[in-house]
Amino acid sequence: MRGKFAHLLCSPWFIFFIALLLRVAYLLYRAYLIPPEVLASAPFENEVGNVAAALADGKGFCCVFREPTGPTAWVAPVYPLILALIFKLFGTFTLAAFYAAVLLNCLFSALVCLPLFRIGGHVGGPTVAVLASWIWAIFPSGIILPYAWIWDTSLSALLAALLLLFTIQLPESFRPHRYALYWFLWSFSLLTNPSLGLLLLFCLGWILLRESDTVPSRLRRLVIALVVIFLCCLPWTLRNYNAFHRLIPVRSNFAFEFWSGNNEIFDPNSRAVNRITRYEQVHLYATLGETAFFDDKWQQARNFVETHPQLYLHLCAQRVVATWFGTDAPLRDFRRSDSFLARFLLLWNAFSLVAMLVGLLRLMLKRSPYLFLITSFPLIFPIPFYLAHTSLRHRHPCDPAVTLLVAIAIVVPHSPRK
Repeated sequence: MRGKFAHLLCSPWFIFFIALLLRVAYLLYRAYLIPPEVLASAPFENEVGNVAAALADGKGFCCVFREPTGPTAWVAPVYPLILALIFKLFGTFTLAAFYAAVLLNCLFSALVCLPLFRIGGHVGGPTVAVLASWIWAIFPSGIILPYAWIWDTSLSALLAALLLLFTIQLPESFRPHRYALYWFLWSFSLLTNPSLGLLLLFCLGWILLRESDTVPSRLRRLVIALVVIFLCCLPWTLRNYNAFHRLIPVRSNFAFEFWSGNNEIFDPNSRAVNRITRYEQVHLYATLGETAFFDDKWQQARNFVETHPQLYLHLCAQRVVATWFGTDAPLRDFRRSDSFLARFLLLWNAFSLVAMLVGLLRLMLKRSPYLFLITSFPLIFPIPFYLAHTSLRHRHPCDPAVTLLVAIAIVVPHSPRK
């Protein structure tokens, strides 16, 4: 019996089931506290929900603020299309649609356990594989974010884990269908969350170095990969060019994100109005149109950075802290908070950050061939959010790699597979 129980605890499918159970339990707990009519609408009051509603209503990829403002490239296309399908099946802004969307997010999040188990086996052996999967099952962000954000957040975490797994496995043997699947996965990922594109060259470069084929053959596959991924993303880029008459590879909102974290409201000596209202921004967007609106935000943000270089560096430093702790003043917020959950999350974030660094050090000392690849996820992926604005949600796609490093910090990894 003990042997069977131990075998069950080491099963990735059992860990996945527990992870899913925890996420659904949190969903039901939080939903119990909120009136049904609020759940049916409030969680969808964001750009993704608005575009999905327009799609479900047959208006096209538009109306980012629920107003007839025309086409938009504010968000990437995949998740709004998924949400639009949910609206078609369960009704737009209904309680059933809310549960369907969040349950799907819970499924995406729990599924991360499966590729993470395989990654752990490659990088550190079976013990690391099991521990990493269990850590993800109880990872606080993985439990909370599927409910908190009806967005691509949980799907992006799953895609990041799959990209890491496929990148590790690809150099082991040359099989054309595996390369084709890898290229499709990258294309789908970029059309879901373009921020993952920061990791593309690191992953392809690592494959190039690890493959045993001749250098010309490796370079040829690298070029083919880039061409295929480009061609898969081209239709959406052409759609954006036709709608806005400028090159927008996938989405266009970085100027707004950059401005939202770098504007006069952060300057204590500014004479500007010390507030930013949603109504004001929606009205300005409707008046100017999307292209002029983003041009205006980009110019304002650039002017702020150029005139406040020291303040900008200070804000960037605060965002680095906020990315990993969830707040830019963790010690102050820990002392002031009277919430057990808030304090626990701060402690968990501090633990995971320290453990991640220990895990990286262990891989370095063991001269692991996976060090460069795994390091790129927590070190490279968050950089745009340091520059613009950030939250634990933005960091979440690199959390599977963080979880792996936490497991490696706890358990000394075996020698990696050759």
